[in-house]
Amino acid sequence: MKNIFVIGLNEFNRKKLEAIQEREKIAFHELLTYKEVTEQDEYPVLELLAKAEKRLAKFNGNIDGVLGYMDFPVSTLVPVLSEKFGLRSAPVSSFIKCEHKYWSRLEQKKSIPGHIPKFCVFDPFAENPADEIELDYPFWIKPVKSFGSHLGFRINNPEDLEEALPVISENITRISRPFDRLLDHLKLDMPEEVTGISAHHFLAESIIGGLQCTLEGCMYENDLYSHGIVDSIRYPSRSVFFRYQYPSVLPKRVQKRMEVIAQTFLRHIGFNNSAFNMEFFWDRQEDKIYMLEVNTRIAQHHSDLFQKVDGVSNHKVPIDLVLGREPHIPEGKGDFKLAAACFYRQFKDAWVRTVPDELEVAKVEKRYPGTIIQVDVEPGMFLSKLPEQDSYSYIVALIYLGADNQKQLLHQYRSCLNLLNIKLEPVVEEFA
Repeated sequence: MKNIFVIGLNEFNRKKLEAIQEREKIAFHELLTYKEVTEQDEYPVLELLAKAEKRLAKFNGNIDGVLGYMDFPVSTLVPVLSEKFGLRSAPVSSFIKCEHKYWSRLEQKKSIPGHIPKFCVFDPFAENPADEIELDYPFWIKPVKSFGSHLGFRINNPEDLEEALPVISENITRISRPFDRLLDHLKLDMPEEVTGISAHHFLAESIIGGLQCTLEGCMYENDLYSHGIVDSIRYPSRSVFFRYQYPSVLPKRVQKRMEVIAQTFLRHIGFNNSAFNMEFFWDRQEDKIYMLEVNTRIAQHHSDLFQKVDGVSNHKVPIDLVLGREPHIPEGKGDFKLAAACFYRQFKDAWVRTVPDELEVAKVEKRYPGTIIQVDVEPGMFLSKLPEQDSYSYIVALIYLGADNQKQLLHQYRSCLNLLNIKLEPVVEEFA
C-alpha cells in the first residue's frame, strides 16, 4: 500500500483521486483541510507548515508523497515538506523561482528572453509609485506573489493606477505577509536584485495578447512531458475567462515550440520531477509566443477536462512522479471529444435572490451526461462579498461539460444556465 498525503483535499478532487485509486493500491490522506488552506484573512503559513510536519512525523507507516493542486500556500508547502521528509520533488528554490513573480521574470530574461514582455518592479506603498514604473501606457500590474488574477489590473492611464492603489493597499497583505514570512524561514540564497523585493511589491508588464492557452506537463528526469494544452477563452472584449477548453485548437507546430520554451526555462531553474502548468500567448499575426507565467502544480480546473477527453485526470501525473514512475496520460480514451470548464460571471455587483438547490442541480446534471455544476453563491449575499475574485468580475457558477463539438458544448452551457434559474438583482456599484 502506498500512502500519499494531500493538502487541501476537497470532495471534487477526492473523486478524481479515487478514480485513479481504483486502479492500484494507494491510500490518500488529508494532510491539511481545505478550510485551513483557503479563503483565510491571512494565511498562518509557518503554523500550517508546523502542523503538517507534526502530522507526517506521527504517521505510523510509509510516507510515499505529498501532493497539492492549489496555489499559495499549498503550492509552496508541498516542496518544503517533500524536502524535509526526503520525498520526490523539485528543489524548494526552483519552486520559489516560479512563485516569486519578479525573480521568475529575471530568470526568464536569462533563459528565454525572446518570449517575455517588458517588465519592471515597483512599490505600491511608495510616495509616488508611478515614478518607479518604466513602461509606457497601457500596461498590466500584478503582485510579486498572488494567485489567479487576484489584484491584477490593466492600467491605461495615471487615473487607473490611482484607482487601483487603495484596493491594493487594503488587500495585498493577506498574501504578501505570509509569503515573506515563509521566505525568511527558508533562508534561500537569493540574488541581490531580489532580496530587497518584498511580496507586497508589484510587477508592471507590457501588454501581450493573442490566443491564450495553458501547457500542462511535468519535468521527469530533466525532460519535459506534456500531457495536454488547454485553450483559455475570454469573454468578448473582457480580460477574464469564459471557459477553459480541451483539447487545444492551436497548430501542433506552435504547441511544440511552447514545449521547447517551457523545457528551456525549467531546466534553467532546476525544476525537475514535479508537475507544472505554464500560461502562454500566441500572437498569430507575428507568429510570436509569449510566456505569461508558470504555476508549480497541476491546474484543478483542468482535471475534469482531461478525464472527459483522455479517460483519466491530470492528478495521475503528480502521483506517478512522487512514486518515481515515468508519467503517462492516455490520449483520447475518454467519453467525449471535447470538454470545457465554463465560468458564469457577472461584471456588476448584485444581490443573490435565488439559486437552485442540490436536487435541482442534480436534475440539470443528469440532463447532460458528464456535467458537473458548482454554484458559488447563496441566497441573500452580495457578489462583492465573494472571496478571491479577480479585479473585474464575480464568478457565480462553474459548469463542466463534455461534448462532441463546440456548437454542442455551447448549446449545453446555455441550456444549463436557463435550467438553473439563478436570479440576481443588480446594485448601483459596478466595475469600470
